[in-house]
Parts: sequence; C-alpha cells; structure tokens
Amino acid sequence: MTSGAGADGPPWLTPEEKEAWTGLVSLILLLPGRLEAPLQADAGLTLFEYLVLSQLSEAPGHRIRMSELAYLANGSLSRLSNVAKRFEQRGWLTRAPDPEDGRFTVASLTEAGYATVVAAAPTHVRAVRDVVLDHVSAADGRALARVAAKLRVRPTDLARGRSDDGG
Repeated sequence: MTSGAGADGPPWLTPEEKEAWTGLVSLILLLPGRLEAPLQADAGLTLFEYLVLSQLSEAPGHRIRMSELAYLANGSLSRLSNVAKRFEQRGWLTRAPDPEDGRFTVASLTEAGYATVVAAAPTHVRAVRDVVLDHVSAADGRALARVAAKLRVRPTDLARGRSDDGG
C-alpha cells in the first residue's frame, strides 16, 4: 500500500519513502553477513566481537565503561557481557569496577586482545571497502554518515523521547 492515511493508522509511505525504507532495511539485513564472513574466515571473530575489540582499541588507555562499549558496538549490555566473559577466558580483556563510580564496570583490553584486533583489522577494512565504501562517492559517504548519526540514538535518548539533535 502507498500514500494516504488509514482511518485508524499512520499515513502510508509515499513511493519515495518506501524506496528509502526498503533500501535501508535491505542493507540492514545484507551488511552484517557480508562484513562478518571474512572476519569469521580469517580471524574467527563475529562482526560484533570485532566491533567490541575495535572500540576498546580506540578508547583512551584501551579502557571504557561496559555501558558505553555496548552502545558503541551496537549491542545490548547482556550480549556484551557474554562476549566479555569469553574474551576474559581468552585473555583478551579484563573487567573491574569503575574507580570513579563503582556502579559501573570498566572493560580493559589486554595486550593479547590488542594483538587480536590489530591482526583482524586489515580483513575488516578490506570488507568495509569492498562491500560499502568503494561503491559510494565521498559525498555519498558523508551523506551516509549524516543519516546514520540522525538514526542512531542512545537508549537513554529514546527513553526521554529525544534524538541526537535534541528533538
């Protein structure tokens, strides 16, 4: 169905809105598998695991609160906790209470964890270029970043009814 408001529901999508939505949802479903397959083959990591390691490697001192890491890696805190437990067993990270606020837990990347992400990074970057960046212009890339920033909101912002631009 297309444009026009239903008697008891929201207005239907215009053809342009439908094209934007179906394009976006197609990417949402396609990209994780296409980005994860090379990581699995070369490094034995899921995309989420790589994102966790990558975000930790880029954090100051290779340390970050678990709640912030979950947001940055696009996962729930419970999913991150499961991954962190496996990473602790492999010697890739440690967890400890935040010395500034004991209500929070801080994850720290170990040298072995850092070596793992450094080894996996070229595979991930190649996949990102092959699957996404080599197919868009620099202007399209900037537009993609702007749209992603508008759509990506923190759970606390959703609870307050706010997006990244305060509205």
